[in-house]
Amino acid sequence: MEIIRTGFILYTIYYEKCVSFYKNILGLKVLYTKASLTCFDFYGSYLMVEIDDETDMKVPPVPSRVRTCIRINVSDVKSACKKLGEQSIPYTYNKFDWGEIAKFRDPDGNLIGFRSDMEFKKDVDNNH
Repeated sequence: MEIIRTGFILYTIYYEKCVSFYKNILGLKVLYTKASLTCFDFYGSYLMVEIDDETDMKVPPVPSRVRTCIRINVSDVKSACKKLGEQSIPYTYNKFDWGEIAKFRDPDGNLIGFRSDMEFKKDVDNNH
């Protein structure tokens, strides 16, 4: 098998809010749009935000346990959190011996995490 490209699809009920969030808050570049989806450049991958057409629910279901987190590595976690704070987006920030992280949610409730890229690179380098 030859993998050409990887990506993520987020099915959302709050489509317009999520598109605005990923574009205006996180600053992702739009690759293309269609009637019910927007595809963003996700730095080596893509993130597609698409209207959830398989449910008639008015609010997203609350899972018993979050099993997925979209990770975004940044050069400075605290600085990235400032932009969230400016937009009144709640987040948690933690510093561990293995690095810094912050977690927050998009308008549809999907969990997103910032992580310090410096510590991530150390983890990768230590494995080689």
